[in-house]
Amino acid sequence: MNEQVSAALAEVGQLFGDTRTQLCQVEAASLDGDCCTLAGAVLDGETLASVLLNLRDRFTHITFDASSVGVLRRPAPIRLAVATNLTGLYAKPSFLAEMLSELLSGWGVEVLREQERWCFVRQDDGYLGWAYRPYLAECSTVPPAPTHVVYEPVSLLRSDPAPDAALVTRILGGTHVSARKSDSGWINLSLIGDHEGWTQADDLRPLSALPTDEAGWRAQIVADAFRFVGVPYLWGGCSALGTDCSGFVRLLHHLVGLSVPRDADMQFNAGKSVDFPYQPGDLFFFGDNGRSGSPKITHVAVSLGDWRIIHSSRSRNGVYVDDVQGVAHLRESFVAARTFIGR
Repeated sequence: MNEQVSAALAEVGQLFGDTRTQLCQVEAASLDGDCCTLAGAVLDGETLASVLLNLRDRFTHITFDASSVGVLRRPAPIRLAVATNLTGLYAKPSFLAEMLSELLSGWGVEVLREQERWCFVRQDDGYLGWAYRPYLAECSTVPPAPTHVVYEPVSLLRSDPAPDAALVTRILGGTHVSARKSDSGWINLSLIGDHEGWTQADDLRPLSALPTDEAGWRAQIVADAFRFVGVPYLWGGCSALGTDCSGFVRLLHHLVGLSVPRDADMQFNAGKSVDFPYQPGDLFFFGDNGRSGSPKITHVAVSLGDWRIIHSSRSRNGVYVDDVQGVAHLRESFVAARTFIGR
């Protein structure tokens, strides 16, 4: 019977198999008569309730004790914020592990568990991974509400409002900041992590000035995209220091105040289907084109209108412009187009 319960748990676990946003690691620790003790961990109470409901439907004569199963999301969550200009989100608690994504300065995370100098965290969009604890800071006070977003790929923070002043740090495009005061085209900022200084006002976009209609979103996404031409390809990256295809798409939408999922397949599933003629700002998805069932999405690009795209590709090692119809592997692997604009 213990083997049957273990097999059922493995099957139920597949319902929560997307480890990017889900966690279900439950096992049968012991079976004593008609009582089965469960152990392991789940992301939240809803996941545990689903596991128990499934087991009780299958094994009506067994009582399941889930008191030893850890539920990672707490009623009063522990919140930390990124205190460096950028840090990686990893599949395991090690800098040698696969980098899944990146977190910009000030981004908040929910701490689910800690292991030595690492935290298993959940982003606000539900994305999970391991972050290096020394690069995160406790938020003892409520930070000022952000007023601007950095839209220059890399903005230099200086000690004084002058181009020859000492360099304090670099702020990456997509970072939300709060302006404290201004001086002759410079804006003073105070960042989490004790960095304070001045950056040029032209590097910042007031949040109050973000586009609010379809035409504005499309035009701004395309204009911003060209600022990142030549940024190298980096698996898991989403900044001007290196970006993968879906990280680039996410960043461009973030810069205009739109939220999209992290990975290309998530973006494909969440986006609204659009047909030719394609408009600037639409998203092109590439993969196996459904030859083995549903499409397996492996790449995403931003439309510049018609079949022209701008994307971060491994084949060209960075952000460049291409024409889908003029590149054989793009033409043959095109699956469909989606959009997050005007929804």
